[in-house]
Amino acid sequence: MGATTPDALTHAERAAQAAAQLRSSAGQVALHKRTSNLFRDREDHGRQRLDLSAMCQVIGTDPREGWVDVEGMTRYEDLVAWTLPHGVMPAVVPQLKTITIGGAAAGVGIEATSFRQGLVHDTLREIEVLLPGGDIVVCTPENEHSDLFFGFPNSYGTLGYALRLRAGTLPTRPMVHVQHHRYGAAPDFFAALAGECAGDADFVDGVVFGPGEHVLSVGRFVDEGPWRSDYTFENIYYRSLLTRDEDYLSTHDYIWRWDTDWFWCSKNFGAQHPLVRRLMGRQRLNSRTYTRWMRWNARWQLTQRLTRWRGDWRETVIQDVDIPLSNAAEFLEFMLREIRITPIWICPIRGEVPGRLFPLYRLPRSPLYINFGFWDVIETPDRFEPGHFNRLVEQEVMRLGGIKSLYSDSFFTRQEFAQAYGIAQYQRLKERYDPEGRAPQLYEKCVQRGGSAGG
Repeated sequence: MGATTPDALTHAERAAQAAAQLRSSAGQVALHKRTSNLFRDREDHGRQRLDLSAMCQVIGTDPREGWVDVEGMTRYEDLVAWTLPHGVMPAVVPQLKTITIGGAAAGVGIEATSFRQGLVHDTLREIEVLLPGGDIVVCTPENEHSDLFFGFPNSYGTLGYALRLRAGTLPTRPMVHVQHHRYGAAPDFFAALAGECAGDADFVDGVVFGPGEHVLSVGRFVDEGPWRSDYTFENIYYRSLLTRDEDYLSTHDYIWRWDTDWFWCSKNFGAQHPLVRRLMGRQRLNSRTYTRWMRWNARWQLTQRLTRWRGDWRETVIQDVDIPLSNAAEFLEFMLREIRITPIWICPIRGEVPGRLFPLYRLPRSPLYINFGFWDVIETPDRFEPGHFNRLVEQEVMRLGGIKSLYSDSFFTRQEFAQAYGIAQYQRLKERYDPEGRAPQLYEKCVQRGGSAGG
């Protein structure tokens, strides 16, 4: 790029520079990223690193038509900050500020609008893709590259990189009124959740704090409220679900309600202690800080060494899985019995829509799926094979007709992986769009930990 700043160039010029960079390299390629929201170890394998950091501009929006054009490396915190003054928000905004829209399209992005809007890729109208060989193609649901439009989600950079996306938007109002409903029995909780998804809510999600502790949170846009809560410093959002029946947040703060404490994972750094919180300051209470600390710990293995010193065994279980609504209570029972990680985030997702089938991430068995998000470390004096608890989760997800996101550790056999993630269709896409094999294969990347992806 030299001394030229990214915003001094047009999108077409930035895209041309990225393509030239890729064509001038040789061998296998991987994306260079300063930050990542992947939660699996990655090996370098000596691949050429493609720097697309300049592709981070919002190009424009049409609020009346309900779309925004944005470059792939744009973080959602910047995209939201750009769209809200226009009276709109991306139709699905993943929970963490540093997730990029290109990463959410190449992986899987979800939030509390997903019961109606689907996943991030369901909201897309167009994707401009830089192919591994250096060509650029524009993909829509109707054009000659429609196979790549529908095959790009869940490909994790193995079919190319999103340079520009046209994503759907939703009109907003200044605030969100949230009501928290508590249920003792899982079937009652999931029945109530389904009822709210069929109603007029703008946002639906929930948290399972433990057996008999299910909280369903339902949000609606409003113009004003009697108060406005602040969960960006001393107060902690997820704790409020157990103490408040209703709440009011600005739309901006509602969108980022989970980021301040990384849902509840900030507890692993002591960041929920009032004194630690004050010492950190408001500006450091966010997922960017915790991710940096997590990467540092992974590099130096401090907590792992402490666990070994105590004579315990540990396994990290960081997963998001999607289960058909009819099997959600059964999966929750399994989680509480076998995995015993709480809290668990619950987020409903709209199933497949006829004519918009994404072969690498199918949701065909139910009009409504339930995403279970659980992120923690299991420590026990007992010894197990590596990946024991993650493997239990994968097997139960497959048994119940669900599917698992691939941003974290996976242990599928090749046959299981091929069955779950449409590998026959994927290989046809590979042959057409990466015939020289410059990008890794999906199984090698997501299960055998080869390289990095968007996110």
